[in-house]
Amino acid sequence: ITKLGERLLELATKSGAEYAEVYQSSSLSKPAIFEANRLKQLEVAQSEGTALRLWRNNCPGLAVAYGQVDPQALVEKAIALSQLNPPETPELAAPKTAIYPDFGTEIEVEELIKIGKNAIARIRELYPEVLCSAEFECEAETTCLLNSQGLHCQYTDLTLSSYLGVEWVRGDDFLGIYDGQEARNELEINQIVKNILQRLTWAKTNTASPQGKLPILFTPKAATLLWSVVCEATNGKQVVEASSPWSEKLASKVVSETLSISQQPDTGPYSCPFDDEGTFTKSFSLIEKGQLKQFYSDRATGRALGINSTGNGFRPGLGRYPTPDLVNFLIEPGQGSLPDLISNLDEAIVVDQILGGGADISGDFSVNIDLGYHLKNGQIIGRVKDTMIAGNVYTALKQVIALGGDATWNGSSYTPSIVVNGLSIVSS
Repeated sequence: ITKLGERLLELATKSGAEYAEVYQSSSLSKPAIFEANRLKQLEVAQSEGTALRLWRNNCPGLAVAYGQVDPQALVEKAIALSQLNPPETPELAAPKTAIYPDFGTEIEVEELIKIGKNAIARIRELYPEVLCSAEFECEAETTCLLNSQGLHCQYTDLTLSSYLGVEWVRGDDFLGIYDGQEARNELEINQIVKNILQRLTWAKTNTASPQGKLPILFTPKAATLLWSVVCEATNGKQVVEASSPWSEKLASKVVSETLSISQQPDTGPYSCPFDDEGTFTKSFSLIEKGQLKQFYSDRATGRALGINSTGNGFRPGLGRYPTPDLVNFLIEPGQGSLPDLISNLDEAIVVDQILGGGADISGDFSVNIDLGYHLKNGQIIGRVKDTMIAGNVYTALKQVIALGGDATWNGSSYTPSIVVNGLSIVSS
C-alpha cells in the first residue's frame, strides 16, 4: 500500500501538481450467512481502492481506481480533471507519521458458524415455527493516508458484526424481528438471543393501538431516529450553510437537561485514531446537560467557521471529498433496564423498529412502526400494528421523561432507551 502511495505522490509532483494526497482503503471479510434456519453460504469479500487528490495551479483533481492501479494513468486522469475545476484552498494535514498496531481480535469463520448455529437453535427450541436468518462476519479494514507534505497515517481495524432476524407467520399475520451488534473483540450473542426471545413473547398477542398523544418509549434500536437529527444539527457544514436550527444556539439550552452527548473516538467498535484528512480525532462534548457546547468540522468547514478542524473530515466514498461526520456518538445513559422503564409507565407506546425514512434537519418526521407494543399499567399488553408516530425531534428531546441505563451500540451510536412526550400516534 505505502509503496504505491509514494509512487503516486512522486508522479503527481513531476506532472506539475503543487500538492497531492493519496487515500487507500482495503478490506477483507469472510461472512457466514444463514437462511431458513440453515447455513446457506460462506463468502470471501475483498476490496481495495485508491484515491488520488491533487492541486495544480490550486485547481483540484480527484481520481479513483479499484484493484490493480496504473500509477501514471491515475495521475494523468487527476491532472486532466483539475483543468476543469476552479481554484480552491488545498486541504492538507501537516507532516507527521502515525502508524498504529491493529485494533481488535480476529475470529475464524468456523467459530462464526458455531455461534450462528447455536443462536438459531436456542430460538427455535422455544419457537420451532419461526424462520431464522443471520449473518456473522469478521472484517479487517486497512486505511492509509499519505500526502506531499510528509504525512503518513495508517491503521487496521478488525470489526466483528452480527445480524439475527426472525420471521413468524401466523395466518395473515407476519412478524419480523431483528437484532444485531458490532464489536471489536467479542460478540455478546447471548444478549441478542435474549432480546429476540423477549420480543417474541411480547408479540404473541396483537392489540389495538391508542390514538393521540402518549409517551413514546424508543428502544436503543429505534432511538437512532432521534440522534440522527442531533448529528445533523451539530454538523459544522449545516451551520456554515445556515441550515441548522442550532446555528446561533452555542452555549444555550437546546434539549432536556437529562441529555449529555459526546464524541469519544477511542472507544467502541468504530474507534478511529485519525480522520480521512490526517487530523487526529479527539473526544469532545456536543451537549452537556441540555446545553449546546460545540459543532464538529472538517478542515474546510473549520476554516469557514473560524475554528480548527475537530478531526471529523471523513469521505462518504473514495470518489468524494471529506465532509464532517462523527466517529462515535455517545449518549450518557440514565438509570434502569428496559423492563424498569416499562414498569414505571402508566400508558405508552414502545417503538422497537421503524419503517421508512427518518427526520430531516427540520426535525419533522412521520414513520410507520414496524415493531411496537402498547404498554399499560407498567406492562406490555400486546403488539400494535398499522400505527404511525409523527412529530418533531427537537420538540420531543425537550420533553424527555426518562433515560434508560441500557445503552448499546447501534452502528456508531451508543444509545440507551429513551421515553419522550410531544409526539402523536395515528393509524396508518
